[in-house]
Amino acid sequence: MNGTRLRSTELARSKGETGELTVPGRSRGLLDVLERRFLLRLIVRKELRVRYRGSALGMAWSYVKPAIQFVVYFVALGVFLQLRDSIPDYAVYLFSGIVVMNFFGEGFSNATRSIVWNAPLINKIYLPRELFPVASLYVSAVHFFPQLVVLLVAAVIGGWQPRPTELLAGLLGFVIVAVLALGLGLLFGAANVYFRDAENFVDLIVMVATWASPVLYTWGRVQQAVPDWLFVVYQLNPLTSAVELFHYAFWYGGTGRPELMPDGYAPIPDHLWAFAGGALGISILVLLIGQTVFRRLEGRFAQEL
Repeated sequence: MNGTRLRSTELARSKGETGELTVPGRSRGLLDVLERRFLLRLIVRKELRVRYRGSALGMAWSYVKPAIQFVVYFVALGVFLQLRDSIPDYAVYLFSGIVVMNFFGEGFSNATRSIVWNAPLINKIYLPRELFPVASLYVSAVHFFPQLVVLLVAAVIGGWQPRPTELLAGLLGFVIVAVLALGLGLLFGAANVYFRDAENFVDLIVMVATWASPVLYTWGRVQQAVPDWLFVVYQLNPLTSAVELFHYAFWYGGTGRPELMPDGYAPIPDHLWAFAGGALGISILVLLIGQTVFRRLEGRFAQEL
């Protein structure tokens, strides 16, 4: 009698909200993350505590690392190579790109390593595995916003007078990077469970992405150096569009919105919004691919870890 009641209880628990039978433990992907936002907050807090445990500066590293990175690039490129002579307000231009790439690099790298880092937890209890890459992206966003505050202060000091379209460009740039970093993080995070070389590939991708996007130079120099078809491919790179959107949002208004730069090129590329729409579509496609691969491989995560 007790055995029959137990089987009935298990059967009831295996039914979804629609009353259909479901396989226990089967993930619904990112939809499970939305339903378990409380767990997401707990994992984010845990990651922040672990990251800064024993650290004297704590969250201040969110300012120290990008500040040193900015100084190195500004001195090497702005002063020694004199790029500040051809790019007005080069400091804001440079930092606008740096905060975008830092957000992408940290989110992508940590999401790739998140499953392996949380192996003890994954082996003990069942949680939607997507919680860990999403939590890593959330942590990178926590580090991104202090840098954004510094960028806003610098832009205001430089005479920044934003318009609604420019603010919308900044928001769209953030969404593009977040979606792209999460999609790639899911894809490489699943692969990293089986092949730890994925971490090294991610580090290479982040390094190349910094130089392959108009963070340190203007888009006009790229157009001058490559064929037209390759320049279109370059502009469809989601990171290129995100960086240009941030330039449009936080740098363009502070320069007085000039029609031409000292080197003769427009400060903002033509068809910026069209390329941004294409970049958003590509980022969403990467997210769908990453989610599909992740769901196919997550069944053996516990065994492989």
